[in-house]
Amino acid sequence: MPGLKKILVVDDDPYILMSLEFLMKKNGFDVMVARNGAEALDLVEKQLPDLVLLDIMMPDVDGYEICKHIKNSKKLKEAKVVFMSAKSKEADIKKGYDLGASLYITKPFSTREMMKQIKELVG
Repeated sequence: MPGLKKILVVDDDPYILMSLEFLMKKNGFDVMVARNGAEALDLVEKQLPDLVLLDIMMPDVDGYEICKHIKNSKKLKEAKVVFMSAKSKEADIKKGYDLGASLYITKPFSTREMMKQIKELVG
């Protein structure tokens, strides 16, 4: 559907991926999912999402690398990046924001609160 905001959800945990995909669709977003970093890098180029919901710790390419790629790309740099991670140390969070993330959510998180923040980000 035209006009829907595109969100790419990236996580190597299938349960988190499935529940976030369901949640985003229920809230009226056009949702794509990637199960790993390589898939995410491929999809961001092809789909140009408005927002990328990104896990940090993944087996192949980590979330920090994907964020760097997005922020260094002319056609993608407007996309918002939201990290969701179990990495809750101040240094990890600071690194996320330094790389250009709009938001850093630590796991476990409230989906209601997260939806509110995502809606604010993408208008």
